[in-house]
Amino acid sequence: MKLLRTLSTRSLLFLVVAVAALGGGAVAVAVAAGGGGGPTPPEKPLAQALQDAASADAPAGITARIRFTNKLFPSGALTGQAGSALMSGASGRLWVTNDGRGRLELQSSAGDAQIVWNQDEISVYDASSNTVYKAKLPAGTQDTNKDSGAPPTIADINDALAKLGAQATITAAQPDNVGGQPAYTVGLSPKHDGGLLGSVELAWDAARGIPLRAAIYAQGSTTPVVELVATEISYGPVAASDVEISPPPGAKTVDLSPPAQDTSGAGKDTSVTGLAAVQAAAGFPVTAPDTLVGLPRKDVRLVGNGDSPAALAVYGEGLGAIVVVERKPDAAAAGSTSPQNGALAGLPAVSLDGVTGHELATQLGTILQWERGGVSYVLAGSLPPAAAEAAARNLK
Repeated sequence: MKLLRTLSTRSLLFLVVAVAALGGGAVAVAVAAGGGGGPTPPEKPLAQALQDAASADAPAGITARIRFTNKLFPSGALTGQAGSALMSGASGRLWVTNDGRGRLELQSSAGDAQIVWNQDEISVYDASSNTVYKAKLPAGTQDTNKDSGAPPTIADINDALAKLGAQATITAAQPDNVGGQPAYTVGLSPKHDGGLLGSVELAWDAARGIPLRAAIYAQGSTTPVVELVATEISYGPVAASDVEISPPPGAKTVDLSPPAQDTSGAGKDTSVTGLAAVQAAAGFPVTAPDTLVGLPRKDVRLVGNGDSPAALAVYGEGLGAIVVVERKPDAAAAGSTSPQNGALAGLPAVSLDGVTGHELATQLGTILQWERGGVSYVLAGSLPPAAAEAAARNLK
């Protein structure tokens, strides 16, 4: 099964976990039920509803009208992006074939945003900047159940839910109606180390197992920060022309694919970890105190390539962790990486004990970038701006 519905029961559970893990950027789900009236399915235990979703026959294709809401970024926070469908939200259409291809078209006053994918690659075209962002997808993401695709048993599902329940509060399967389809909605909220994340939820077609709504809520909020919901949906074959389109000539392309792994040293662990080893190998002063705003340092390692190494330190655990990346500024790329230049110059400026930094504060977290002592810092975490700024001031 290679359709959105191909989220088997196990995959549905993994999606909920992944949504929570991505927290600050991903599309997740909204706990508010009630898609606008219409029939709802009978009440069922969550494990049974998930197994039924995994056992349903996959449709030949999906065509839907969708609504995308994005309240993550404050108004005007990203210079030049206010009208972007990706930044401000939009309505649009979705097409998915039964062989792993799809397209999501979002329409706004700034022009369309097109998200196109297949089993190997995903690309995002943003008309507001005439830019294509593309990335290779990880290999081996297909479901490889030992039982040749047979859905997990109720016992398997209950076991998985019990393990997930140790980290998060999970609601019952709530009968719902989304996009005119009887649906079930399940909510999840972290029990600890959740940062600013309040809750996430997934709604799926009760008869076919197709995800119909995804959204994410910040702590204390009753409206979603990010939401993707099908307002109308139909099932049937989808033409190849609906999922195979190219960006206009002249569009700028940004390749976000990770570099190919060097397998020449297969079997060897060549990573540089530990504060002393990272400080010796970095080529610039690395600042990584034992604790940061009360959070213990859990990891520090060297990342990046040999020409532009960076030190990555993680403080705390879970969604409440703080990540700090330090590197030597690249003079040749100063126009795009220096906080005084490029896109970051449009972000609000903050004073960090005599140093000017630039800050992106959202309902789900904060990103700070600054330079001090010949080192460029980026700090990110699911924490409010005041806490992020306090952490930045401690990195000296």
